[in-house]
Amino acid sequence: MTGAQDLPLWAAILVSLLLGGAGITLTGSIGLVRLKSFYERVHAPTIATSVGMFCILLASMLFFTVLQTRLVIHEVLIGFLVVTTTPVTLMLLTRAALHRDRLEGSTEVPPPVGQPEHEDHPPAP
Repeated sequence: MTGAQDLPLWAAILVSLLLGGAGITLTGSIGLVRLKSFYERVHAPTIATSVGMFCILLASMLFFTVLQTRLVIHEVLIGFLVVTTTPVTLMLLTRAALHRDRLEGSTEVPPPVGQPEHEDHPPAP
């Protein structure tokens, strides 16, 4: 067995962060399905992944630290990798989509920096 029955009550309550993290991650996944445009869709899962992952890893670190009576911190490496790669991936995907949409002449994206929003308005000085 896992030995979870030996976990003190205070630690079991804190390990419930696992459920909170799973709920936050689920909310981000629902946002991915419900939001309409690509630019809206990349935001919800990115934030939810980072926050949900933090709660899940914190609960895991606490659970195994209490059960094994030694500090278990290898989850910090997992957290570091997820927190650093998720925003970078978001920026790369968003910039590629923005570039593609501007080349196609989509009106739903903002113009490049330094260009007027509408052709009938002169650029700001």
